[in-house]
Amino acid sequence: MDFAQLIQTVLIYAIPVLLSITLHEAAHGYAALHFGDNTAYVEGRVTLNPLRHIDPMGTVLMPLFLYIATSGAFLFGYAKPVPVNFGRLHHPKRDMIWVALAGPGSNFVQALGWGALLYLYQGLGMNEPFFVEMAQGGILVNVVMFVFNLFPLPPLDGGRILVGMLPYRQAMAVSRVEPYGFFIVMALILVGVVNVVWLRPLMSLTFKILHLLLTPLALLVG
Repeated sequence: MDFAQLIQTVLIYAIPVLLSITLHEAAHGYAALHFGDNTAYVEGRVTLNPLRHIDPMGTVLMPLFLYIATSGAFLFGYAKPVPVNFGRLHHPKRDMIWVALAGPGSNFVQALGWGALLYLYQGLGMNEPFFVEMAQGGILVNVVMFVFNLFPLPPLDGGRILVGMLPYRQAMAVSRVEPYGFFIVMALILVGVVNVVWLRPLMSLTFKILHLLLTPLALLVG
């Protein structure tokens, strides 16, 4: 691993990653507060301060280690999850869907925002490589977070959405998986199931949707 290349990659991705994580977790907190649970607010997690959401191991050390160890082929990390007491929501089963959707939703909006910035930047005739790569990285990071977090297995957001949508008996069965969900997801990642069955097809679809939404802007500045 070229040290200079590593530093350049860190600099390019630092802002997109910090924003994607911060806004993702803050969105959960804001949504929970809106629907009646102030747990995250009381613990100071309803904030745009990235230091409140960064997990030293999951956000910094693990991704850096995996990037170096696999020469950039495999990257995984996580932030400190925002605490939500679903029982305090106005309508727990329904509102937990919106609280869970808020995080990935923020990543989709951020991907759209980075795409718009890229089109505007290039439309103005500016093609400084560092910013172009940062904007492209911002799109990629947020699309990955959007799709990955929608994987339908607790404790991921997609799992909580699934629990909220299922009838009570089936929802309880799925929710029992949560203590082991992280390890199951990691195993599915390592054997390639998540990548082949979930990430690749849904990322491709998401990129197409983003392209469609940004087409009017591309035509305007092109």
